[in-house]
Amino acid sequence: MPINPNDPRVKRTRQLFMQAFHDLLGEKRNIYSVSVHDITTRAAVNRSTFYAHFQDKFDFLEAWMTDKFQTIITRRLPEDSVFSPDNLSVLVQVVFHFLKQFRQYITPGDKQFEPMFETAMQKELYRILLNWIKETPVQGHTQEKLENTALVVSWGLFGPALQWSRNTQDRPEEAMVRDVMEIIMANLAYSRTCTS
Repeated sequence: MPINPNDPRVKRTRQLFMQAFHDLLGEKRNIYSVSVHDITTRAAVNRSTFYAHFQDKFDFLEAWMTDKFQTIITRRLPEDSVFSPDNLSVLVQVVFHFLKQFRQYITPGDKQFEPMFETAMQKELYRILLNWIKETPVQGHTQEKLENTALVVSWGLFGPALQWSRNTQDRPEEAMVRDVMEIIMANLAYSRTCTS
């Protein structure tokens, strides 16, 4: 039987798992050494309940990263925010800052999880941008074009931020944010003038 993610009991149980993982991460200082057994023991919930919520540790970690990323974004941008240059600027700043912080906590043993975490973050960016783009539709643009625009913009934001986070000494964060904003805004303006 599928789990209803909106059920308050499901939310509470998932939060127990997330909090247990967060606590264990603080103790062990790396992701790879935290096992499902550790998480369920700390959460005082049995393993079968864990597997009712998540397929495996990787599924859990993807959900954890998505949750962590969403939390940081919603601190600066409410869930119901709409597209505007100011909101886009905030989103770009959040992504750069989040990736910079994320790099400080990743250990050599955790590198195996990086691609999964990066994918989770990019998917969340795509979701936010697609919602914004759909709310400001352009006549003649198909659903497919809107989705492709969100995909290109999400990677256009995430790619440079990811690359920069790997070597933050190359350029100041503010300069990167400014450059990425200019490029994204120019591309969005161009996209609005083109029809399908």
